[in-house]
Amino acid sequence: MTVSQNSGIESFVRWAEVEPVEMLPGLDRRTLGCGEQAMIAEFRARAGVEVPLHTHPHEQVGYVVSGQMELTIGSQTARCGPGDSYTIPGGVPHGARFLSECVVIDCFSPPREDYRGGE
Repeated sequence: MTVSQNSGIESFVRWAEVEPVEMLPGLDRRTLGCGEQAMIAEFRARAGVEVPLHTHPHEQVGYVVSGQMELTIGSQTARCGPGDSYTIPGGVPHGARFLSECVVIDCFSPPREDYRGGE
């Protein structure tokens, strides 16, 4: 829900009013905010979900809110839990395996056009 708008960019978004998008079975995304230079999205994953290695041109910075995940960025793999964060430069292969139910917040710059709206 847009409470106020500035140049067509949403200023306030209500989490409960954002319809989740199923990215993979057991992995949902809510795009929560988007400006001209950055976008923030919440991901909720069930235990056992795997996001295969992939790349995109967007820089991605993330924060683990809850749960445990194994994240691969380039040639490095690390286990991440609540309070941990990470940075993925654009074009670097990365993927994840969720070891438990997780909530993760990711910021993308520039915004991902494929994550706007209900896509």
